[in-house]
Amino acid sequence: QVRLVESGGGLVQPGGSLRLSCVISGLTLDYYAIGWFRQAPGKGREGVSVISGRDGSTYYYSDPLKARFAISMEDAKHTVFLQMNNVKPEDTAVYYCAADYVPLGTVAATDRLADDYDYWGQGTQVTVSS
Repeated sequence: QVRLVESGGGLVQPGGSLRLSCVISGLTLDYYAIGWFRQAPGKGREGVSVISGRDGSTYYYSDPLKARFAISMEDAKHTVFLQMNNVKPEDTAVYYCAADYVPLGTVAATDRLADDYDYWGQGTQVTVSS
């Protein structure tokens, strides 16, 4: 059974930092792209970043996010992280991690649509407020 479990969310002040974790079980990371998405109240799901479970290459859905956020992976622990720095009130959202199967020879770390992903976690709430 595939499971993705996010943690690390909470209340943080503007300008602060937060690190989200996504622990993945039931699949072989080598064959998956792992993405972070977020959904703010009243808005659609927005892509944040993607990491290839095969080679650790990364992709960010926007340059402003790339300037403040960093995705990384600890393969041995089957965990993907999202380091959030200099957070802003507009970063307030539920953050989800997701896994998408990537056939050999296909680029994993690219602008995958949310609908492409096969498995999702339950999400973790991040609130940026003073």
